[in-house]
Formats: sequence, C-alpha cells, structure tokens
Amino acid sequence: MTRTRLLAALIMAPVAIAAILLLSTPWIVALAAVVFLAGLWEWFELAEIEDTLARTVLLVAHLALMVAIVWASRSASGYSYVLFQLASVIGVVWWVLSLLWLRSYDFASNHQTWARFFKLAAGAAAVIPAWCALAWIHATEPNGHVWLFTALAIVWAADSAAYFSGRHFGGTLFGTRRLAPRVSPNKTFEGLAGGVLAGVLIGICGSLLAGAKGDQVPLVALVSLVATLASVVGDLFESLLKRHAGVKDSGHLIPGHGGVLDRIDGVLAALPVFALGKAMFGF
Repeated sequence: MTRTRLLAALIMAPVAIAAILLLSTPWIVALAAVVFLAGLWEWFELAEIEDTLARTVLLVAHLALMVAIVWASRSASGYSYVLFQLASVIGVVWWVLSLLWLRSYDFASNHQTWARFFKLAAGAAAVIPAWCALAWIHATEPNGHVWLFTALAIVWAADSAAYFSGRHFGGTLFGTRRLAPRVSPNKTFEGLAGGVLAGVLIGICGSLLAGAKGDQVPLVALVSLVATLASVVGDLFESLLKRHAGVKDSGHLIPGHGGVLDRIDGVLAALPVFALGKAMFGF
C-alpha cells in the first residue's frame, strides 16, 4: 500500500504543482472547483444521499453558488475579492465549531433523522470557503501562486510526515494514548508532532521563496502551525463522516489514497485559516 501510495503521489504532485505555479488565477480557480466538487460528491455519499439525481442537483446548486460568487465579484477594474474573503472567514468559524461536533461523536450519526441536513450544511461550509480561500491566496500580489503552493505544501508535508511518524514512532513517546481513538484509532500524538514540525518547516521555507521578510518569519511559522492543526481537524472530521457511514475511504478514485475527499480533507480546513492569517499579519 505504501508503494502504491508513493507512486500515486509522484504522479499527482508534479501536475498539481505545475498548475499552481503556471496557471493564471481564473484557470486555477476553475480547476480547483472541479477537484473540490468531486470531493463534495463523495461527501454527499458519506451523508448517504443515495439517489444519483439528488446528488447531482445538490452538486449543481453548489456549482451555481461558485459561479454566482465569481459573477458578483466582477468590477470595472477586474475583480473584488471581498466575497471570497467573507467566505474564508465563514470557513474558519465553521472549522472552530466543528471541534464541538468532533467531541460529540454520536451527533448526526443517525441518517434516519436530520443528520443529512447537518452534514450537507457542513459540506457547503467546508468546500465553498476553502475554494474561495484558494482563489484569494492565488490572486494576492506579489507571488500569490507561491503563497498558495506554500499553503498546500504545508498540508501535504504535514500529512506525509504524520503518516510516517505515526508508523515508525507511534506509541514510543505517549504510550497507548491515541489522538482521537473513537474517530480515528490509528492517529497518534507522535504522528501529530511529526506533522506539525514538517508543516511549520515547509511553511517557513515556502514563505522565504514567496518573498517574506525576516521579521515576518515568526508570524509565518505561527500561521503554519495553526493551519497544520486545522488540517488535522479537517482530516478527523472526514474520518467521523466515514465512521458514521461505515466505510474506510470516501472513494476509490486514487490508488493507495482512496477518494478525492481523502486527499483534500485537510486542505479544506487549512486554506481558510492560512488565507485569513496571511491577511491579518500582512505577509
């Protein structure tokens, strides 16, 4: 599985990096919409929306909202990103509130009740703000494309480091204690530590490539730390959805990785946090 996982990553990573660094903002936003909506389709399945027509209607509704945001953001001088910024803030608020949901494991677990409504609302609050944050970061001058690469690289590095740290060091420092045993039994505190360290280091290195000044590096490190922790929350929340649905992966599209949502769960939470932190601290 590890070998397949690495081969798939080696194929996907260059394509993603090239798109982020070479495409213009409108193109990267359109490409991201395709990826995020694919993840949202899998989210609908985890919420047990079994009817294909119903899932299609819901997906088109979210696409229409994306189009409406872009259309409403047009101005005589180009684009205004106020709506994208507002959506990013909403995304941060949602992921903070999601911590309460993670603590209440059984909340919305019975899909014969209003559980689907809550999970569909959560899907919108996760996907749309993350897509808006991606657009906002990439459009920022100067070097918005490098900043977006940095934000995504933080999540990728943290996820990989957590995986390998957990496999090799899990149980050595914190004994049998697990990060969230009921939601994701295999996640360890050792893996979390390795992921946080990698995320912060990559954030600092990426910021230097993006042109951050020396006095901004500590602020970048802080935002990278919070974004890394947010990515863990996103990962855990998807694990909660999968536990409720009784499945191991959100899909089977990516060999060794599962579905699209399995790959972007951390990104959905980290992007709004990174975008807001970047704007607050002005780097």
